[in-house]
Amino acid sequence: MTDKPQQSYGKKPRPNNKSQGSKHKRPQSKRSRPQPSAADKSAKQEALAKLFEGNTGAERIAKKIARAGFCSRRDAERWIEDGRVSVNGQVLLTPAYNATPEDIITVDGKTLEAAEAPRLWRYYKPRGLVVSHRDEKDRDTVFDHLPDHLPRVVSVGRLDLDSEGLLLLTNSGDLARYLELPDTGWTRKYRVRVRGRVEVEKLNALSHGIIIDGVNYRGVEAQIDRQMDSNAWLTVVLREGKNREIRKIMEHLGYPVSRLIRVSFGPFKLNQMEETDVEEVKTNILRDQLGLPRLKERPDAQTNNKPAAKGWAKAKTSSTAGKTKNAHHQRQKTRRPTGRS
Repeated sequence: MTDKPQQSYGKKPRPNNKSQGSKHKRPQSKRSRPQPSAADKSAKQEALAKLFEGNTGAERIAKKIARAGFCSRRDAERWIEDGRVSVNGQVLLTPAYNATPEDIITVDGKTLEAAEAPRLWRYYKPRGLVVSHRDEKDRDTVFDHLPDHLPRVVSVGRLDLDSEGLLLLTNSGDLARYLELPDTGWTRKYRVRVRGRVEVEKLNALSHGIIIDGVNYRGVEAQIDRQMDSNAWLTVVLREGKNREIRKIMEHLGYPVSRLIRVSFGPFKLNQMEETDVEEVKTNILRDQLGLPRLKERPDAQTNNKPAAKGWAKAKTSSTAGKTKNAHHQRQKTRRPTGRS
């Protein structure tokens, strides 16, 4: 006797998404990424403060050379293997060495100075430039077009070849990695032009996340700013920023991207900058945004500034009064006589 298949009553069984091979799937679990604990946040803040104070302790020598702005960490490792680096007068032949602040390091005979404090710049990246120090296709890079007065810098995240807008640059690789972390909580905002007539429902659904070709994209905020006949302008806000995330999501929804401009990264905005403009973020503003205490002005600087300001104001007042008096005297000399004949 053969077994009869069991019959089910009531609700029909839900289809198995895995067997269907659907490209567009909602995330299977609503569980969010575990949030960092208060201890983790405190430890990161402490490490960040030490970074700004220059108190990094012992660290790999290649990292120390890269932090000083000589080259990248990989290049530093090659330089060490080539015998171009010495520590305390002895040639170093292996990068597996932890350098301390007391070590005297020389590269090609030049003493390695203490690395300067982390700095940050806002840069308007134009379309057509690659965000990479080396490009295998020998295309123009962002770093080929930066002003000469900038030190060696790295980018905070990336923008692809056809994207434009705000790119943050820093002289500290550690600061760049910290700002890129989702745990930092900084969002990226974009102005995006797409082809087609956009359905609001599709954009609203992105807030729950979406899986495309096995890649899970977390919640994305998107809204229509202006709908035209054949295209639309959107505002899109990301919390992570995976590789070509906006382009892949919009392409999946049926709205190919024709222009993409990043207008802000965390608290830093593009504002009225134009292509290739570079502006440094003031140190205390950067520290404020990172939750670090402001640098205090030196007492002697405060003392010297006040009398100088008063003296300058007094001199300016005296000079202005003198010019006014002289001008009045000249008018009296050149005034036409009014006497009768």
